[in-house]
Amino acid sequence: METAEMMRVPGARLYYEVRGSGPVLLISQSGEGDAGRSRDMVDHLAAAYTVVTYDRRGLSRSTLDDPAAGATVADHTDDVRRLLGEVTDEPAFMLGCSFGAVLGLHLAIEHPGTLHTLIAHEPVAPRLLPSELAVRQEHELLELRDLYRREGLAATFAEVARVLGIDPLAQETEPGVTRFPMDDRRKANFAFFVENDFAAVARDKLEVGGLAGSPVRIIPAVGRATPRTVFDHRCAVELAALLGVEAQEFPGGHNGNLTHPRAYAARVHDLLGR
Repeated sequence: METAEMMRVPGARLYYEVRGSGPVLLISQSGEGDAGRSRDMVDHLAAAYTVVTYDRRGLSRSTLDDPAAGATVADHTDDVRRLLGEVTDEPAFMLGCSFGAVLGLHLAIEHPGTLHTLIAHEPVAPRLLPSELAVRQEHELLELRDLYRREGLAATFAEVARVLGIDPLAQETEPGVTRFPMDDRRKANFAFFVENDFAAVARDKLEVGGLAGSPVRIIPAVGRATPRTVFDHRCAVELAALLGVEAQEFPGGHNGNLTHPRAYAARVHDLLGR
């Protein structure tokens, strides 16, 4: 089964895709990624799961009623809650990558009945860090937004890669991985992500104390190739320490779901099946 649907949510129209059969697994992408960015990985998951992917509001086909209004982390979280309510009446599995993992953490605290298990891969959540470092990272996110306004896409793309520990030149990929050129749609998505979502993350007040008491099974995850010193890796490690568990290693780096879709999907299946 494969379908593409639109649903109305407060302030926006949300585009989503459903593929496969079995228990529901929602994938919430990183960065400017939309529903199609994880298609290679979905190819290896759809036999075991009903995989749901979507465009976050403001990206690609998910349009805002008022584009100037932007979107908060609360808006994005509520979109995921409503989307899960649309496709299932049972607690779902969720894979959250980077910004998508932040939304999953909010669900685990605020709407725990929606989730059974959350794989939180390198969540970009400053509130997971010690306070001084958290403030520094919040400022850095806002500085990246300001860099985009001053110098444009190329300079910002390179700096985002540095902050997240992504080395495009040294990045290994599995054979046959789909390439995503920086076309007009992706440029527009990147602009919205940097202009809106960086500030949304910097201003987010994730109540991390509520995570340890959540009934949701939360699995912190890190990329094998992500440098141990960068912000996103540190967030996952701090999350694991908070929960009293080990961070699970995944193939590739911060965007291993795109560069190693087969191996990444196998790791997801292994962890969800335990």
